[in-house]
Amino acid sequence: MHTVSGGEVAGILVAVFWAILVSFLAVALARLAQTLRATTKLVADVTDQAVPLLADASTAVRSAQTQIERVDAIASDVQEVTSNASALSTTVASTFGGPLVKVAAFGYGVRRALGGRKEDASERTRRNVIVGRTVPGARRDKRTRGKKD
Repeated sequence: MHTVSGGEVAGILVAVFWAILVSFLAVALARLAQTLRATTKLVADVTDQAVPLLADASTAVRSAQTQIERVDAIASDVQEVTSNASALSTTVASTFGGPLVKVAAFGYGVRRALGGRKEDASERTRRNVIVGRTVPGARRDKRTRGKKD
């Protein structure tokens, strides 16, 4: 019979420990490989979906740029029309404004001269109204207006 020495027992224990350690490492590596495969598939799916989305986004950005250029052109046209309208308004005011004011003043003077006698008589009967004060004659007129003779 052969007796097992202490060194042999230690060697067997070390061999069993290494076998268990290698088994755990193999299982961990298998799971890591499975995780890497799933990650690779996920990245491929995301890439497949992202490329069309990026193309659509690029198209949308180009379209927005075109619309901005159109709006800019319209805004500059509106600014030009506004400045033209302002210039036209100034021209019309300077061309017709002075003569129209003169014609209106002349018409007013003619009316005043022709109807001056009637207005002079009516201006004498008018009374000046002072804010905050009641003229005694005005009170009498109000009282007698409602009564019929």
